[in-house]
Amino acid sequence: MTKVFLIPGLGADTRLYKNIILPAGFERIPADWIAPDAADTLTTYAQKLVKQYNIQPGDIAIGDSLGGMIAVEIAKQVKLQKVILISSIKTADEAPWYFRLFQRVPVYKPIPASIMTKVGFMVKPVFGGMAPEDLATFQSMLTNSSPVFLKWAMHAVLYFNNLEPVANLYHIIGDKDQVFPWKKIKNPTAIIKGGTHIMVFDRADEINKLLADILLQP
Repeated sequence: MTKVFLIPGLGADTRLYKNIILPAGFERIPADWIAPDAADTLTTYAQKLVKQYNIQPGDIAIGDSLGGMIAVEIAKQVKLQKVILISSIKTADEAPWYFRLFQRVPVYKPIPASIMTKVGFMVKPVFGGMAPEDLATFQSMLTNSSPVFLKWAMHAVLYFNNLEPVANLYHIIGDKDQVFPWKKIKNPTAIIKGGTHIMVFDRADEINKLLADILLQP
């Protein structure tokens, strides 16, 4: 079976993929976060995930949001069969305008790391509306996230600097994504109408069909 590594987003764990179903013949492998070093970049962190999960040439990575950026960094180190991004960006020039703002004015730095796990009510309007069950999962994921990881990841994401095209990459974005606006995305594989930043939850049926088409391609 072909191994498919599922990499979650910022403030999430692999429960993010609870509604995602892979076709027969593909082995689902949740890639949970490991502790970063303070000096880690997304590139060096991706190296650690490759080693931790023994990611090999011919494997497949699916990444949502932050997980998509890390999937890109993994693909630069390991010749993956396919790289699939959901609600993410693949190059630095797809990043939204506020990345540059927060680089210049890093307002997140003074915020105590412990508070970052308690702001679910603040991010919900940006991520999009959620069904009660999905909202409960989202809040649980955020509450159980490592404050140290969250603080590190917020900085690392802002300095994602990849400009290299990655082979065999497929990019799925929603046209209502307020975190990564779809108009900044170059040559997306699919644009889901009405899809928000958390469409992996509420538009899973559509995403599952797209994933099946992509995964079953020779």
